[in-house]
Amino acid sequence: MTKIERIQTGLRLEKRLLKVLKGLAEHLDISTAELIEAMALHAFEGKTPFSEDTRAKIDMLKSVYGLNLTAADSHGT
Repeated sequence: MTKIERIQTGLRLEKRLLKVLKGLAEHLDISTAELIEAMALHAFEGKTPFSEDTRAKIDMLKSVYGLNLTAADSHGT
């Protein structure tokens, strides 16, 4: 088994994005940190981290929290 050493870090995230991430983590019954870690590891391997059902939940949460940002928005600021 690979040894994993985690450290505490402070992240600045867009408010609505964080709400969606927290809601999704709650839905998946994992911590927000675990969700972000899994998303990054999947992205590094060029894999999608979410099933179609989970994508539907994300779309619902984005609507609830008014998140209309896209990946293109991450490159502007």
